[in-house]
Amino acid sequence: MNRKQKKMLMRIIVAAVMVLGLNLIQVEGALRLVLYLAAYLVIGYDILKKAGRGIVNRRIFDENFLMAIATVGAFALAVYSRSGDYNEAIAVMLFYQIGELFQSYAVGKSRKNISALMDIRPDYANVEQNGKLEQVDPDEVEIGNIIVVQPGEKVPIDGVVVEGSSSLNTSALTGESLPRDVAQGEEVISGCINMTGVLKIRTTRAFGESTVSKILELVENSSSRKSRSENFISRFAKVYTPAVCYGALALAVLPPVVQLLLPGQQAQWGVWIYRALTFLVISCPCALVISIPLSFFAGIGGASKEGVLIKGSNYMETLSKAGCVVFDKTGTLTRGVFEVTAIHHNEMDEAQLLEYAALAECASSHPISKSLQKAYGKEIDRSRVSDIREISGHGITAKVDGRVVAAGNDRLMEQLGISYRDCHSVGTIIHMAVDGKYEGHIVISDVIKEHAAQAVSELKKAGVKKTVMLTGDTQRVAEQVASQLGIDEVYSGLLPADKVDRVEELLAKKAQKEKLVFVGDGINDAPVLTRADIGIAMGALGSDAAIEAADVVLMDDDPLKIAKAIKISRKCLGIVYQNIVFALVIKFACLGLGAVGIANMWFAIFADVGVMVLAVLNAIRALRVHHL
Repeated sequence: MNRKQKKMLMRIIVAAVMVLGLNLIQVEGALRLVLYLAAYLVIGYDILKKAGRGIVNRRIFDENFLMAIATVGAFALAVYSRSGDYNEAIAVMLFYQIGELFQSYAVGKSRKNISALMDIRPDYANVEQNGKLEQVDPDEVEIGNIIVVQPGEKVPIDGVVVEGSSSLNTSALTGESLPRDVAQGEEVISGCINMTGVLKIRTTRAFGESTVSKILELVENSSSRKSRSENFISRFAKVYTPAVCYGALALAVLPPVVQLLLPGQQAQWGVWIYRALTFLVISCPCALVISIPLSFFAGIGGASKEGVLIKGSNYMETLSKAGCVVFDKTGTLTRGVFEVTAIHHNEMDEAQLLEYAALAECASSHPISKSLQKAYGKEIDRSRVSDIREISGHGITAKVDGRVVAAGNDRLMEQLGISYRDCHSVGTIIHMAVDGKYEGHIVISDVIKEHAAQAVSELKKAGVKKTVMLTGDTQRVAEQVASQLGIDEVYSGLLPADKVDRVEELLAKKAQKEKLVFVGDGINDAPVLTRADIGIAMGALGSDAAIEAADVVLMDDDPLKIAKAIKISRKCLGIVYQNIVFALVIKFACLGLGAVGIANMWFAIFADVGVMVLAVLNAIRALRVHHL
């Protein structure tokens, strides 16, 4: 408990003890009124103060006003009737404050949990000066400075490792429990925790532009983007609260006036004023006003723990209605890294053929050349290579160990007059000829991500009706990837502008209540991310383009998180609707009972506080999303 909550608990205990003591000790007359009034002010002075401030600021109709009018009215009624029973007025305020304390504790606990999940803001950065490490504010570190991160410390700013190797705990960012190993020359992002070795990092961004700052800004601003459900509750409360106040006034005045007009009837002012006060207590809309925003806040926090950043409750609500998911291929369903996936050879063995290819391509910076050199896995001895000649759009010829090596596509083979064999594998085919003799070919492909097929399957289990893939690749490659993953529709050979056109067509075809989700790598797909109903950027850790363009950011590149994000949003919206229906049904039923005199003040406060407590408890369930 914080200081404010402890103070409130003390006030509740003092007021309860005073009321209990006054009921045990018989005090009569004016002294009884003064002592009960003192107990009432102990427990309710802050509510009276807030109600008075609301009246002064012309924001009259809120829960503080309702509670103040109801309890002061109950006191006045006891004085008017000379019953001396002031217990009800104090009990109403006492139970209301108990409910407020519980709600404050629940919201605080929820915020604390979320803060712990996103506790990635670094307090300092280590800078080496005169042979000693000095702790400075991360804001003071400039781009290009060298910082030192010791085991157990957070990486404060994005950068590149210039010295050392270590394992990084990225769970606060990605939800992934497995550590990530980094070494010299590799990029690291702020917010990770260094686990083993000492790292020296050259910063590549200012602290304000680093990943940790972007994430914290995104999460902090998420509450400003309200959903339709939250806006409905705000509009509802603005109409509902004045309506019940006027309704209570009518209940207090109209029936006695009617009784006066009827012959032989006596106006029962006390009965109807009591019912009106009870009506006011029951009408307090705390359960709705508190639990709906709390449900979304908890849902966004639970998603953050799983490495899914949702920019606002409006996006949470839209995501829950996902009916069609459209994927970019490269970097989303595939790793976006070319690898040697097959070597088909003739007389020369695989290792020799790969060695010749890697050496012949050693002077090129093309991704295909790099993938050949990576597959070769040994240091390239350039002294073995001479006469390198690159033929644009065809391939390369070079002398390796004095032998003429040709590596390229079928057009190169045709130009050299060398007969070759077609390959039925899907990917980029590098035909190889040595001294004019065809020796086979190497297949280089963009590898499908490990969980991509399972991700598509999980989406269908989650109720997504259609999956679509858009890609700039050839039709043959696109259809094979779509077939392997179980994707319903595929469009190939697309430029970025063509992808927007396809999404427009899909938006026009979908059902009105269903929403279209586009999933891309967040860098090249910004136009499509912004055009879809919901844009999800994945594998976008540290990408400014992704964080700016997308509505949802997945903090790692695991496509399984897409289905999880949809399930989280649906659970959150389910809780929101449960609370709305539950609170309104109970509220209106109790209002009816209060109006006809069946429900008294005690029943009213138990109904009001009870509904609020149950709604808040239900809202906190939105934090628990790990097993979805």
